[in-house]
Amino acid sequence: MNQWIGIILLFGGLFFIVVTAIGVVRLPDFYTRLHATGKSETLGVLLSFLGLAFYHGVSLASFKMLLIILFILFANPIGTHMLSRAAFRAGIEPWKKEGHR
Repeated sequence: MNQWIGIILLFGGLFFIVVTAIGVVRLPDFYTRLHATGKSETLGVLLSFLGLAFYHGVSLASFKMLLIILFILFANPIGTHMLSRAAFRAGIEPWKKEGHR
């Protein structure tokens, strides 16, 4: 049963990582691309590692994957915030739709 839950979580992670890749290609500027990677990439990687932990069952490898999940849960949003703040301070302007202020 744990293997099926692991496979379902892996496919969920794959879905969000593919959505991230599409967002990076299709979105117009740095900030919107960063938003796509900051949200869906974090969830995709978390689901993938959680799926691998379920697939392996209770083991040292699963414990290490749970530690990686905790690190990613804290590091990705902080890194995304730091990148967007540095880009704004460097003068990169956010995208604006034509005809709007």
